Amino acid sequence: MIEVTVDRIQVNLVSQSRVVILRETGGSRFLPIWIGQFEAEAIAMFLQEVEPARPMTHDLLKSVLGGLGATLERLEIHDLQDDVFYARLIIRNGSQQIEVDSRPSDGIALAVRARAAIFVSEDVMERAGAVPEADIREKGGDAAAPEEGSPDKRLDVFKDFIQRLDKDDGPPDSKPTS
Repeated sequence: MIEVTVDRIQVNLVSQSRVVILRETGGSRFLPIWIGQFEAEAIAMFLQEVEPARPMTHDLLKSVLGGLGATLERLEIHDLQDDVFYARLIIRNGSQQIEVDSRPSDGIALAVRARAAIFVSEDVMERAGAVPEADIREKGGDAAAPEEGSPDKRLDVFKDFIQRLDKDDGPPDSKPTS
């Protein structure tokens, strides 16, 4: 299992979908997990130290665990099937260890509140994790020319069009008259 931390929550401005980005502790891999709006807000509120007027569901669950003398030891994101992540809460109550099935988003919201570790299985990280590509400026001046069909090559048509707009070769009726 690989320990991760919540790096950030991103919102897609077009679709309004939320993604929690988990970062490998001491590593460079990231694991994006699409989550619901309410879970994203629950995680973000806690990370930004915003105090709700009344306890949210994840606060309530943490209080219930504490009231029962139990603690959340860790969250494990252990499987990925058909683009769905599976997680479990590992709860300690005295000498008893209890595993509870959880959606990753709810588990993360509870884990950040309980200051519990979050782990991802190596298999899940291998299949769904990503290492950010180095910025092109970091690659130096020897960057290869864009391949045929690459986005850079396909944009050449639009670059040519824009360059032609700056020239005085447009239709005569489009030029201002003095």
